Amino acid sequence: MSAKMIEVRWHGRGGQGAKTAALLFAQAVLTTGKYIQAFPEYGPERMGAPVQSFNRVSDSPITIHCSITEPQFVVILDPTLLDAVDVTEGVGTQGKVIVNTSFSAEEMAKKLGIAKEQVYVVNASKIAEETIGKNIPNTPMLGALVKVIGNLDINGVLNDTKAKLEVKFRSKPEVIEGNIASIKRAYDEVKNS
Repeated sequence: MSAKMIEVRWHGRGGQGAKTAALLFAQAVLTTGKYIQAFPEYGPERMGAPVQSFNRVSDSPITIHCSITEPQFVVILDPTLLDAVDVTEGVGTQGKVIVNTSFSAEEMAKKLGIAKEQVYVVNASKIAEETIGKNIPNTPMLGALVKVIGNLDINGVLNDTKAKLEVKFRSKPEVIEGNIASIKRAYDEVKNS
């Protein structure tokens, strides 16, 4: 893996939008001139089943096409997965884990068995309920990921995501605005304390 390549693993349950979030993230980053990959990994596809999606982001062409085993960033859409899946697999001591939870980073670090400095938390479910009207945490977690990565342009991500949502939800402006608001809020509210 190139030193300039970022690898992300998304954990969610079927129906929570892990695949959609990985695709939206990739499309938004693509508009900044970077090279991207976005791909899901499926098991038995059913609503509520654990699913994973992946992203690679690079300044140069990506020539590898395999699963991501040592992600720098792990995004957990559903905190119940902490008891069902080894979400920290391959993270090492430098990786960052972003959890959708109302608990503190310290509490999550203890539960995950990793250093507090590696854990970021945001209550994406609450944000989604308040902005979108449904507990679909994928777009808030997209905002949190952009903030934690740190060198991506949030305005570019917002503009591209809005353009993509306008195509899909043309007749539902409240869905578009709710998702954009959720990304902004999670970007602002994700924390490491």
